[in-house]
Amino acid sequence: MRIPAPALAVSAMVSVQLGAALSTHLFAALTPAGSAWIRVAIAAVILMAVTRPRLRGLTRSVLVGTLLLGTATGAMTLVFIEAVARLPLGTVVAIEFLGPLSVAAIRAHRRSALVWPALALVGVVGLTRPWVGQLNLPGIGFAVASAVGWGGYILLTQRVGAQVRGLQGLAMSLSIAALVAAPFGAWPAIHGLTPMIALQGLGLALLVPLLAFAFEMLALRRMSVTAFGTLMALEPGLGTAFGLLLLAQTPSPVQVVGVALVIAAGIGAQRKAPLDPVEAPVAPTLALARPDTVEPAGVTCPRGETL
Repeated sequence: MRIPAPALAVSAMVSVQLGAALSTHLFAALTPAGSAWIRVAIAAVILMAVTRPRLRGLTRSVLVGTLLLGTATGAMTLVFIEAVARLPLGTVVAIEFLGPLSVAAIRAHRRSALVWPALALVGVVGLTRPWVGQLNLPGIGFAVASAVGWGGYILLTQRVGAQVRGLQGLAMSLSIAALVAAPFGAWPAIHGLTPMIALQGLGLALLVPLLAFAFEMLALRRMSVTAFGTLMALEPGLGTAFGLLLLAQTPSPVQVVGVALVIAAGIGAQRKAPLDPVEAPVAPTLALARPDTVEPAGVTCPRGETL
C-alpha cells in the first residue's frame, strides 16, 4: 500500500519527538550524553551492516562533506539532548527551530524574510519567560548551540544527500557522528549498560535516527521541499505535546502562545519561500550504477534539507 508522503513526513517528526521524550528515561543510568551516543552508535552499526558503503569511487569533495556532516550530526545530537535534560522538550525544539528558520531567511535574499525568525524569537521568549526569574542559562545555551548545528546541518545534508545514492551517505555520517560523540557519551553508556537498557537503546535507535530519517527520505522523494518544510513547522507543537503526555511538562498559557508563534513563523517562512530547481518532488528511479558510485540523487537528505 502506497503511504501518502505527508503521512510519512508527519510520522518522521512523531518518531523524532517520541524518541527524544523516551530517551529521558535513560538519563539516570547513562547520562544524557550516554543515551544520545548509544542511539547513534546502534543506528550506525545497523546502517553500515545493511548498506556496506565503499569509499572507492567517492570524490574528495564527497568525503569531506560526509566528514563535516557526521561531525555536525554528533555535536548537534549531544547539545540537543543536554538541552532536553534541562528544559521542557517543546521549548528546546522551538529554540532549535530558529536554526532552519534563519537559514530559510538568509537563502530568501529578502529583508522581509527576516520577519519570520523575529516572530519565532518572540515565541521563544514567551516559552523561556525570562521575566519569571527562573531562566536556565545552560539549557538555553545548549538549545541555541543545537539551533546553530541544525542550521549548518541543513546545508551539509543537502550537499551530501545530492551526491551519495541511497542510505550510504547517512550510514557513513552516522558512523562519524558516533565517533565524535564517543568521548562524551561512550564511557557512561558502556558503564551503565545492562541487557534491559541495551534493548531500550535498540528500540530508541530504531525510532530515531533510523525510522525518522528513512521516513523523511521517502517523503521528500514524493513531495516538494516547501510542503515538507511547512509540515516541519509543526515539530515544536509535537515536542510540546509529547512533553505534556510523557514527561508531565505542562506549558503555561504564555508558553502555548509562544509555541503557536513559532509554528506560524515556520509556516509563513515556507509559504513565502522562493521556488528553486529542487522544488518539485523527486521521483525515485532505478539505479543501474554500482553501489559505490556517486550519482545525483536529488534532495534526499535526512533532516533540515527542506529549508
